[in-house]
Amino acid sequence: MTEPDFNLLVALDALLSEASVAGAARRLGLSASAMSRTLSRLRAATNDPLLVRAGRKMVLTPHAQAIQERANSAALEARQVLSPALSALTLPTLERTFMLRTNEGFVETFGARLVAAAAAEAPGVRLCFVAKPEKESAPLREGRVCLEIGVQKEMGPEIRLQALFRDRFVGVVRKNHPLLASTLSAEVYARWGHVVASRHGSGQGPVDEALAALGLSRCVAAIVPGYTAALAVVQDTDLIAQVPLSWFAGLQNRIGAERYRSFTLPVKTPEITVSQMWHPRMDADPAHRWLRRLLLSVCQS
Repeated sequence: MTEPDFNLLVALDALLSEASVAGAARRLGLSASAMSRTLSRLRAATNDPLLVRAGRKMVLTPHAQAIQERANSAALEARQVLSPALSALTLPTLERTFMLRTNEGFVETFGARLVAAAAAEAPGVRLCFVAKPEKESAPLREGRVCLEIGVQKEMGPEIRLQALFRDRFVGVVRKNHPLLASTLSAEVYARWGHVVASRHGSGQGPVDEALAALGLSRCVAAIVPGYTAALAVVQDTDLIAQVPLSWFAGLQNRIGAERYRSFTLPVKTPEITVSQMWHPRMDADPAHRWLRRLLLSVCQS
């Protein structure tokens, strides 16, 4: 009986995840020619092309699509089987890098406190915050990140989720803005120009839905990629920004933010629930459980 080469399993996972020989080579630290030879061996082992050329890129065959998730799970399971046991977690000597997928606002608000809290208990731990241009579960499923932090979203039935805190949007204007001198109503609020923070360039959101329910609409004069950029615009204009209360409170604690004034929105918008999400394979991992508890403690403080 010929035993399969289980080293090919890691390469198969990388190739199907990246759908690229060059991408898989970078991921595994191999040359493109070595990865190309490995793909040839995988094709012979599976009796399937796995990746085929489609224009300038490569695409997965139907068989590759069918086995992609199983290949990923098998590779991760194999790594865990061959990893040192963590039956007793010793935080002062723990050395590990945790990949956390977050947005800029979370890092600006909680990043410093989380890093300090982790260093106080486990100085050998490194936290790596990576951006999340899209909300998707693939990085968690494939093990590229260990935690995703953000607004609750359906990530699939197997993804674990724990609420960290609840938040809401507030309005922010520059100091001495004329808006502050009048009684704030939805009508007055809608008459002023607005700057919207959106990673995807959308000028619409819950505020617009709430105004529309009252037969009102606002003029969005600018769309920027983040909250920091929104306040930079607000600082020297009469525009109004909407930012999460937790983020603005954190900004005040860090730099004072005397140049700005916040106010309660004159329309009702839904609360925001910010959660941490992870794949169930990490449920029983002692170090991961410690990080989840630490993150919850930092956010709720």
